[in-house]
Amino acid sequence: MEIILAIVVASAVIFFGALISMGNERQRRAIDGLREQIVLWAMQDLRIKRESLARDVHVDDPLGWLNRLTTNVLGRNVDLQVTEVFERPQVLSCTTRDGSEKFIFTPISPREIRAMKQSKHSPLFQYANQNPLLSLPKDVTVLECSILNHGMLFDLELPLVWKGLTSQVVEQMDRIWVYISAG
Repeated sequence: MEIILAIVVASAVIFFGALISMGNERQRRAIDGLREQIVLWAMQDLRIKRESLARDVHVDDPLGWLNRLTTNVLGRNVDLQVTEVFERPQVLSCTTRDGSEKFIFTPISPREIRAMKQSKHSPLFQYANQNPLLSLPKDVTVLECSILNHGMLFDLELPLVWKGLTSQVVEQMDRIWVYISAG
């Protein structure tokens, strides 16, 4: 009798544990979706507020702008120099002057890179031998830069900076991902 009672109690604990776990996962997905909606709303709100400032946007020193961006992100001064530019997919590769760190700037998110690596018809594979997105180390630091964390005019200045550094014209670029690894 005691064995049956112990089995029933253990089964009930496992069952309720599974229910709680499923509920937590459902809540996590809902919170992730809510977070994404809040980010989109905040970006749109900033776009509306900055319309008056947007008329006079220009970037005189694209590399200086990129250095300020990385300095703000890392909290320390970084002196970047452009090493390579890739058109498909869009990648700007830079290193510090002393070569201690490598920075890869791209509009492609880590999720999209993982999907491209897993896809059999990935556009990355035709550039596999030279594109740095395929050779990112596992311990790479990934940072997302957007108007939410780098100023109201970020998405207007970024295409100008990108064109100035890569000679590639992009119509809209509202966020950029920075992948940082040891040089």
